[in-house]
Amino acid sequence: MSEIPPHAGGAPTAPEHEVVRICRDLLRIDTSNYGPGQDGPGEREAADYVVAQLREVGLDPQVFESDPGRTTVAVRIAGADRDRGALCIHGHLDVVPAHAEDWSVPPFAGEERDGCLWGRGAVDMKDMVAMMLACVRHLARTGTVPPRDLLFVFFADEEAGGVLGSQFMVREHPEVFEGVTEAISEVGGYSVTVEDAQGEPHRAYLLQTAEKGIAWLKLVARGTAGHGSVPTSDNPIVHLAEAIARINAHKWPREFIASVRGLLDGLSEITGVGYSDEDAEELLERIGPAAGFVRGALQDTANVTMLDAGYKHNVVPQSATASLDCRFLPGHEEDLMATIRDLAGEHVEVVVDHKDISLDSPFAGDLVERMRGALLAEDPEASILPYCLSGGTDNKALSTMGIVGYGFAPLRLPADLDFAPMFHGIDERVPLESLEFGAKVLWRLVGDC
Repeated sequence: MSEIPPHAGGAPTAPEHEVVRICRDLLRIDTSNYGPGQDGPGEREAADYVVAQLREVGLDPQVFESDPGRTTVAVRIAGADRDRGALCIHGHLDVVPAHAEDWSVPPFAGEERDGCLWGRGAVDMKDMVAMMLACVRHLARTGTVPPRDLLFVFFADEEAGGVLGSQFMVREHPEVFEGVTEAISEVGGYSVTVEDAQGEPHRAYLLQTAEKGIAWLKLVARGTAGHGSVPTSDNPIVHLAEAIARINAHKWPREFIASVRGLLDGLSEITGVGYSDEDAEELLERIGPAAGFVRGALQDTANVTMLDAGYKHNVVPQSATASLDCRFLPGHEEDLMATIRDLAGEHVEVVVDHKDISLDSPFAGDLVERMRGALLAEDPEASILPYCLSGGTDNKALSTMGIVGYGFAPLRLPADLDFAPMFHGIDERVPLESLEFGAKVLWRLVGDC
């Protein structure tokens, strides 16, 4: 537990005044996560940077390593009301890999260009990590006591499912989260600009209240090995191809869960464009590239992502495999698995590589109102709408401890910025003004949570 010394680490500096510097520093640290069993730099260097930033202002963070170099940092700030449930504000230090030859700038240079910071992790999610650090440093420097306990956690390994990060922490160090009842993290609180019913631009902030579940599956087809010149009806590559074709052709039924319905209703009210359960395309087109995230939340999905078969041109192999990325809506896990197994057919085994739960939190309650208030204080004319994330966050691991999680990494974005495709995309970048806006919003929430 850190008690905040007044004016620790020198004169107070508002979060928006140093968030860009912190983000730039973090972007220059390569924390690429290549997945299980593959070597990478890990998070240790970034974790050491976080620790140094916290110690500079008089705080005493905890450091945890699940494996060498796979590092998580946590610091708890005592609040005024110790009997209230604590709020966990968390982010992850790792990033997905980047192929430098595909980028306009070096992906780990933290380059500033065209009013943006460019680099792998700029939106996923070193921008939020920088906001967190800027706010907790301001708490310490000013001696500000938040309304309730705040737990800031900087996780390892989110990009590979959290096994060495959030899942490790929940399993091996549950005491860190003692008393925590709610949490906020990434992929929510960012703005989209739509035309209202009068044709005028209107900003809406998407507050993430739900997450689809994850099932990373392997399709394993087996057959009879033999010479490539001999006819066969038991070729595992053919079995696999037929299974893939069936899965790809399957039309997953739509279901509008509460968060999706709330988003569509809100957009319809703003734009004057209606929708139906069968056709929401005209409405979704109004939110530009962000529509991809929303479309992914209308139904379960299954996408083939990797193939592996054969070892010589003239040999029919004994097996062939494909990797399948499946995402399911809350309550749909059993139906999705049964459907995939049925579509795979008798010659193909479905193996679970990794599976994680779905989440569905209410778009109501005190914390939601505080997040809404923090955004509207900085952007009074905006709308705040719920949405369901088609991916996943570390909130899944925390939910196993009964912690209710939301996505809230606030960014006011330019209307013409193609933002959503930057998650895991090429030329990832975040506007400087958006970072500063986010730091101000998060600081408001920290002071009124």
